[in-house]
Amino acid sequence: MTDRANTDVLLVEDELFIALDLQETIEEAGFRVVGPCATVVEAEAAIERHAGRFAAAVLDVRLADGTVFPAADRLHAAGVPLLFHSGHADDAALRLRYPSATVCPKPSAPDALARALRGCAAARGGARRRSA
Repeated sequence: MTDRANTDVLLVEDELFIALDLQETIEEAGFRVVGPCATVVEAEAAIERHAGRFAAAVLDVRLADGTVFPAADRLHAAGVPLLFHSGHADDAALRLRYPSATVCPKPSAPDALARALRGCAAARGGARRRSA
């Protein structure tokens, strides 16, 4: 993985200790963390700075300033694979809104989360190759 977009994972999580655990899991899975972003405003700024180019995004649903959906909508439109990691996620509603998203309940075992993240990033890489 040489292109930074192939290794950058946007992390959106407002609980500090969970964010630090997730960051460690993401990095141990071989990715570079952008964030953690604790608010929708921070997530939107990170998306703007990176032009929406991420291997994947790990998103909590409820943040300090609202739900993550405005940022998730932008990422989804840019083709970024979404991995929702939340204790407040309605699986059916998320799958209806984002059919290709991965939903991991909070808490998830680090190895299960890393596997899901690698699957998301692999799907993104395959989509890029097919469109090239």
